[in-house]
Amino acid sequence: MRGKDNPVADVTFHFDPICPWSWRASRWLAKVAEARGLDVEWRSFSLAVLNEGKEIPEAYRAPMAASRRALRLVEALHTGGRGEEAAAFYAELGARVHEAGAPLTDEVVAEAAEAAGVGEAASALDDASWDAAVRAAHDRAFSSAGPDIGSPVIILEGAERGLQGPILSEIPGEKDGAALWDAVESLLRSPIFFEVKRGRR
Repeated sequence: MRGKDNPVADVTFHFDPICPWSWRASRWLAKVAEARGLDVEWRSFSLAVLNEGKEIPEAYRAPMAASRRALRLVEALHTGGRGEEAAAFYAELGARVHEAGAPLTDEVVAEAAEAAGVGEAASALDDASWDAAVRAAHDRAFSSAGPDIGSPVIILEGAERGLQGPILSEIPGEKDGAALWDAVESLLRSPIFFEVKRGRR
């Protein structure tokens, strides 16, 4: 657990708000963190950065632009030592988009920022200077777990490499969630672990 003698988070969760797989994994991790006393750092993984130079379908362009704005705020809050507010902002945004089914728009991002009580930090949404911090966080996640990965990425303090996922079809209950964390933590801490994968249905 993070404290004055250990300023580093136990686990870092890199995510893109547009990704439903990231949302499910984040809710699982939030429950585990509360039960286990883990400190989670919420950071950017930008699918816009990941797909630079590729043709993006029209339907995804506006949501990806809104997601990029949201990640500016995530990084601004992180830089300001306001990690709990970053977590609250993501929770508010995900609840609207992935639970209530609202489209990811600039308006929904602004509503989530207001509901999370981030105050003046919301100005980061329109401040392109934060794009460099988003890219740096993304690059950290990608270099830790990549190549050939997407959102989310988990980085465990003290582990050699990060891990994409876990990719979950639903948010597990307390018992299954704890067992899943134990498995993921064991894999992350193993210096010989490389990959586990299966096709989606």
